[in-house]
Amino acid sequence: MHSRFQAFTLLMLAASSPVLGAEQYRQPKIRAITAFVRIDGSQSLQPVQDALPFLRRAKDTFEKAGYQVQTIRITTQPFVQYSGGRSTKENLAFFKSLDQLAEKESFLFNIGPLTLNTSSDLGNVELLTQVLPPTWANATVVVADENGVRWNAIQAAAQIIKYLEDHSRNGTSNFNFAAVAMVPPDTPFFPGSNHDGPGRQFSVGWEAGNFVTDVLKEAKRDWPRAKTSLSEAFEQQGRFVDVIATQLEKDSGWKYMGLDPTPAPNSDSSIGAAIEELTGAKFGSSGTLSAAALITEAERSITAKRVGYSGLMLPVLEDPVLAQRWAEGTYDLDSLLAYSAVCGTGLDAIPLPGEVSQEQLERIIGDMASLAFKWKKPLTARLIPAPGKRAGDRTDFSFGVAQFPNTTLRTLP
Repeated sequence: MHSRFQAFTLLMLAASSPVLGAEQYRQPKIRAITAFVRIDGSQSLQPVQDALPFLRRAKDTFEKAGYQVQTIRITTQPFVQYSGGRSTKENLAFFKSLDQLAEKESFLFNIGPLTLNTSSDLGNVELLTQVLPPTWANATVVVADENGVRWNAIQAAAQIIKYLEDHSRNGTSNFNFAAVAMVPPDTPFFPGSNHDGPGRQFSVGWEAGNFVTDVLKEAKRDWPRAKTSLSEAFEQQGRFVDVIATQLEKDSGWKYMGLDPTPAPNSDSSIGAAIEELTGAKFGSSGTLSAAALITEAERSITAKRVGYSGLMLPVLEDPVLAQRWAEGTYDLDSLLAYSAVCGTGLDAIPLPGEVSQEQLERIIGDMASLAFKWKKPLTARLIPAPGKRAGDRTDFSFGVAQFPNTTLRTLP
């Protein structure tokens, strides 16, 4: 009885609206509760189906604590671990059935990273290109790890991006694919999410653009005060998530791996606006890099259990302020790489002219991979060529209910 009462009290505490001074600020949303499962060689969907009751319970628990939960997600171990020894037809049928289950049960899924170790792995590249366009699967190719930059994988990733541009509706399958470097296991955010554990594990990622904006606005461009306030606010919210997730672990037997405190933005929750609130200038102006570093340092100061990027997402096509500043030319690819050196998570949702060549893509991905390996930090490249469009044209990406901020395509250097 006491433990139940204690849990209830802590959940109500989490539901209370945080206050800075006399001002309330908007609570983070839970972007993703991601369950990690293992599928065996029989390709049974039972582990996925077993995860769904837990995910719904987790969603309900966080919502009762006052959090808005946007998505529940499932990530498998690397797909080559359960696709080997089967024909392409059999594998495609399996992934189609997984896709149908995801649509029916309203979850997102990720089939794990592809690592190219030998020339025989090139057949898995072909399989991946056939899996992605007709499904909503998320997937990645590993282009750098602790052994160095993988140049053959960079070439494969660029090849996949061009294929998806040509073989998916308006090239939108590229939103579900990324080249990844040094990304740690148990990351909840897609498409970089991955794991190679025993399964029955989960992690949490939040959306916090508005949350960060409100905290920085209250600091009134006093940088030391901003860092202190943001660290305290992240710590408070991180502890709330920790309490809820730890109780879920005890009640369900699913192991809690941690929170990725990366304050992911969205179309109505801009991290670009947060940075401009601190600097008092347009994103890309002097001070932007310092602001990115300050936010990252604040989130990494939390004592809650952390996983994943623990960085800063700057997705051009998912943040209205970033999309607008891209169109205005206040920053570019090199700017984003510079910011990635102090935060992360790399080149995210970058709009490119449809005429971008595979060789150009390889050079862009190679720069990201080299930076990640040099500083031993997780970075990704999620590059989105716009089919049939050139520099100067406006983007018009959308699929399903998702609407992305439009921006103007820029000439590549």
